[in-house]
Amino acid sequence: MSPSPSRRGAATRPNDLSVGEMAARAGVAVSTLHFYESEGLIESWRTPANHRRYDRRELRRVAVIRVAQSLGIPLAEIRTMLGRLPKGRAPNKTEWQSVSEDWRRELDARIARLEALRDDLDGCIGCGCLSMETCPLYNPGDRKGREGPGPRTWIARERRVRKAT
Repeated sequence: MSPSPSRRGAATRPNDLSVGEMAARAGVAVSTLHFYESEGLIESWRTPANHRRYDRRELRRVAVIRVAQSLGIPLAEIRTMLGRLPKGRAPNKTEWQSVSEDWRRELDARIARLEALRDDLDGCIGCGCLSMETCPLYNPGDRKGREGPGPRTWIARERRVRKAT
């Protein structure tokens, strides 16, 4: 991502961090910061000597990215969420609350899907495989196959979860 035009060639400010300082403080590799920047998740600017600098407030964005990734949230979803927050300043309470409420709903739906998967792992997900000893009990004659391809029980549950959220 190109540096903010208003910052290009600007003098270093005391709250700004070099790429090494940012990486150390955020607990990530320098290459990770470069990747996040190339993906439009964070921003930096360049000094007149062409040194990359980060506003300290970018640490919050990196923290959110790291936590979200550790939970398996795709970068595209993280980018969308971060895109709703202001750049160049910390979000105010109202802005953060708006984004976090929407994200909370998505996380709640994800949790419901994970719980359903966990609960069905030892049973039938309606794949029509007929390879488990219990398939004749859950899916006699592969009746789920007549409903369409894929894990039919799981797909039906997904639809119910989406309608409920």
